[in-house]
Amino acid sequence: MRRRIAVVGSGPAGLTFARVLHRYGHPVAILERDPAPDARPPGGTLDLHRGLGQLALDKAGLLTEFQTLSRPEGQAMRILDTDGTVLRDWQPRPDEQANPEIDRGQLRDLLLGSLDVQWGRSVTRVVPGTRDGVLVHFADGRQEAFDLVVGADGAWSRVRPALTSVAPHYTGVTSIETSLDDVDTGHPDLARLIGDGSMAVYGVNRSLVAQRNSGGHVKVYARFRAPLDWHTNLDLADVEAVRTSLLALFDGWAAPVLDLLRHGTAFVHRPIYVLPVSHTWTHVPGVTLLGDAAHLMPPLGAGANLAMLEGAELAESIATAGPGDLDDAVRAFEEQMWSRAARWAKITTAGLERLVSPDPAEALAVFDQVQPS
Repeated sequence: MRRRIAVVGSGPAGLTFARVLHRYGHPVAILERDPAPDARPPGGTLDLHRGLGQLALDKAGLLTEFQTLSRPEGQAMRILDTDGTVLRDWQPRPDEQANPEIDRGQLRDLLLGSLDVQWGRSVTRVVPGTRDGVLVHFADGRQEAFDLVVGADGAWSRVRPALTSVAPHYTGVTSIETSLDDVDTGHPDLARLIGDGSMAVYGVNRSLVAQRNSGGHVKVYARFRAPLDWHTNLDLADVEAVRTSLLALFDGWAAPVLDLLRHGTAFVHRPIYVLPVSHTWTHVPGVTLLGDAAHLMPPLGAGANLAMLEGAELAESIATAGPGDLDDAVRAFEEQMWSRAARWAKITTAGLERLVSPDPAEALAVFDQVQPS
């Protein structure tokens, strides 16, 4: 009998899981609450690590296509002082493929391929251990049973409560995202300031990071320490009010740096939440988690990479498991995932503390440790 498998969420984790399973000839139901793939902006750029995200794409048979789409030049990193002085300017070697960048939208389309996603299927809860298997409840009142439900539905997962009552908590760091379009023609000075990859400026308990995407698009992230309700007297929907507030917060920084905020087209509030560093759960037959649903950590380049590799590894484990070995395969996968995710959660949690720190020299030291001399 063919196993009934569902994955909730069509992000990098869920789609990688589905692609690898399909490569083995195993169907999987992909349940996504969004009504269409372009229902929301796909987000910024991702650097896919050779031993993590790129390995996952290799398992999915997509590595060559990724190499065609990716931007190795995006590995460049420049760090400025708040007065505009260039402190570091790392450039990748011509053949460097350790962490090339790819737009999230391009990665989504690459993973989607011909997969059949069930769009507009919003999951409200998951109930394991029923007579028919794991019961998935949908917002429209319908129900469907599966042998395995994989929660790849992000920070506020609707699958996670079937395994644990633990919920994400606020780190004390808030991020405000804005964007610049056609930067090379519309803002050539900023284009030169940013370079081919990323540019960052670190001050006391705050930072500004600009990242190139493809097509002259740039994402800008203002991060700072603040209470969760810091915006009580600010209308976050008022673009000019948010801009004024941010310019005041970064007052005294070099004018070219502040132009990243002055020319931003819109602002999105993204407080940074995490799960506990060593988040695990008591194994429940028929349900498991991937990516942010399992181990939400600071957004410092590891999360999507881990999620994709986990999706690929779980799919391989399921595809090669014997007829009665599905639960053992999932249990073994969880043990492996927990161990690796805990290591990365410790690294990224410590990284966030140092990158948004009372001592900006701490941020510089972080990059000196990971960048080639």
